[in-house]
Amino acid sequence: MTASFTEGHSDPTVQPVPAAVVEKVDAADTTLHNPKRAVVAIGSNLGNRLETLQGAIDALEDTPGVRVKAVSPVYETEPWGVEPGSQPAYFNAVVVLKTTLPPSSLLERAHAVEEAFHRVRDERWGARTLDVDIVAYADVVSDDPHLTLPHPRAHERAFVLAPWHDVDPEARVPGRGAVADLLDAVTREGVEARADLELRLPE
Repeated sequence: MTASFTEGHSDPTVQPVPAAVVEKVDAADTTLHNPKRAVVAIGSNLGNRLETLQGAIDALEDTPGVRVKAVSPVYETEPWGVEPGSQPAYFNAVVVLKTTLPPSSLLERAHAVEEAFHRVRDERWGARTLDVDIVAYADVVSDDPHLTLPHPRAHERAFVLAPWHDVDPEARVPGRGAVADLLDAVTREGVEARADLELRLPE
């Protein structure tokens, strides 16, 4: 894990990852050959939201060819694209991965993790137990309709940009620019850091 993932958080309440955990995660990288860096956004607004997000992180780590390198602070977010008060608030976070899976296989795994937590895709912007979105994969820019990279709306969503900036202040959205600059350009209204909540790196 690079220093940028453990230092320079925009939220001063975020504690650095213990050195022993960093060492263990870095050691796990030796099982991956030429891994790529991927950024995944996770969110939940039904059931035990924090437990669901942690379960998603653990499931990603249990995926062959995937290592979870960093986990952002938790943000509470008003639902996007619906009438205020019509749905519970989301818990959102960003996970940084190293993976040898190609984007298509990582997407399949993301969908499998969603289904394991009973994600239902009845309506756009509908409430959900779990949402797992690939935000970026290395420097890939693609308009593939099955997986557009980077995520086509990530650059305008504070609930993605804020936790991503916390976990990697120097991050860039491929083809869009620095996360820090993009975050400055969007409103953070309805997106609040939850310093009382914490997600952990898998052990």
